[in-house]
Amino acid sequence: MSLLADIRRRVAAEAGVPDRGAVVAAVRGSATAGGGSAGTSAPAVRVGSVLGVRSAREQVADAVADIAGTSAALRRLWEDPEVTDVLVNSPTEVWIDRGRGLEAVRLVGSDGLGDVRALAARLAAAAGQRLDDAAPIADGRLPDGTRLHAVLAPVAAGGACLSLRRHRPLALQLRHWREGGGIGTHGEEVLRALVAVRANVLISGSTGSGKTTLLAAMLAEAPGSERLVCIEETRELQPNHPHVVHLQARAANVQGAGAIDLAQLVRAAMRMRPDRLVLGECRGAEVREVLMALNTGHDGGMATVHANAATDVPARLVALGSLAGLGAETVAAQAVSAFDAVIHVVRLPGRRVVTQIAVLAREGGVLTAALAMQRRVVDGVGDLEPGPAWEALARRLELGRG
Repeated sequence: MSLLADIRRRVAAEAGVPDRGAVVAAVRGSATAGGGSAGTSAPAVRVGSVLGVRSAREQVADAVADIAGTSAALRRLWEDPEVTDVLVNSPTEVWIDRGRGLEAVRLVGSDGLGDVRALAARLAAAAGQRLDDAAPIADGRLPDGTRLHAVLAPVAAGGACLSLRRHRPLALQLRHWREGGGIGTHGEEVLRALVAVRANVLISGSTGSGKTTLLAAMLAEAPGSERLVCIEETRELQPNHPHVVHLQARAANVQGAGAIDLAQLVRAAMRMRPDRLVLGECRGAEVREVLMALNTGHDGGMATVHANAATDVPARLVALGSLAGLGAETVAAQAVSAFDAVIHVVRLPGRRVVTQIAVLAREGGVLTAALAMQRRVVDGVGDLEPGPAWEALARRLELGRG
């Protein structure tokens, strides 16, 4: 019997919920008994002298991680501070992202993750989410803040899949974006001005482009006296601000009751005296409530949306509005008056970059987006420079010509 298997057996034999102390005792007992292998003597020696101090500590940590519902192999990957994402496709096929794009990590034999389905179920339970045949998709947050997404077979045709995204406790501010090359000096000034004049802002980008990170950085610029009410499906926003209220959607229970969607939360937030109403992501019919809120005196609001470019945002808003029963002309009329600017962010190797700022407009009843600023690189330094719609944006921000 392997050492880890013997530790599991010993912990399972104890009454109650196992804690770290119980696991440590089981490791000591297993090591002094020769790991439970047949024909081995059981000298009364300390676990450190059998395994070595470092190995003993690793065995304890691995056992704690395994019994607590995570995986020792996964824990070792996660210990690399550069790793931001871990994607599990099978017990031995794992991809990680260290900020330079996805890299394959091959886990073989005992280094593998074992039963990915069981691991996914344990992680989902730790995140307070249901994951089984009746509910084969789970999205949640682990106690340490890690974002979890899991899909079971047969929805995941090749077997259970896991996606983990690291929680960064340090919220970046706009100056960090400038120092990291994400925005230039002029771009930083415009983004700060958008916050200062309480403009309603929509941040667009693809998955993993940094929309939420930029949103948090802009919210950190809001005066500390303001009350921010943030609405999300799964909590991700961590702005560096003293007064933040988080509202989170809830899935239905086993009986199919108790669901609370984003649209309900937007309506609730409007009654919570928000100085700024923030929607983590517009992805469905809740866009109707957001447009209504931003058109009824709730200025300084912010939201994100998936789009490939700022100029693609109008089509995206119209599509989302149709889910709420809104016609294209209605969406156009409301969006133009609701949002003062659209900021587009993209992911480049090693960094996220603001590439466009656009202003929404109507042309013959059709919603359009005109570029007010666009990123250009001169002598290796990138910054946002005025575009065709700069004058319109400058008027809203009360800025001079850049």
